[in-house]
Amino acid sequence: MYIYLFSLVFFASIVGFIMMWRDKRKAERHQWRISEGTLWAVAISGGAPGMWLGMMVFRHKTKHIQFKYGLPILTIIWMIFLL
Repeated sequence: MYIYLFSLVFFASIVGFIMMWRDKRKAERHQWRISEGTLWAVAISGGAPGMWLGMMVFRHKTKHIQFKYGLPILTIIWMIFLL
């Protein structure tokens, strides 16, 4: 059971990291963006650690209070849940 949850968080984090990168690129190019609802769905599904890392690496969504504080809180919740 534990390995499945860990795998879920690991792969969802990779997806979340890539989504933050893609959304940042789309924002720079003034293209159609990934919705915040989709980003939150991935974060809640286990992608919060990767999205938080992506937020810091790409400096994306850092001025949005809900992402600035929400992603770290979700990451902590997932880490506690995994332990």
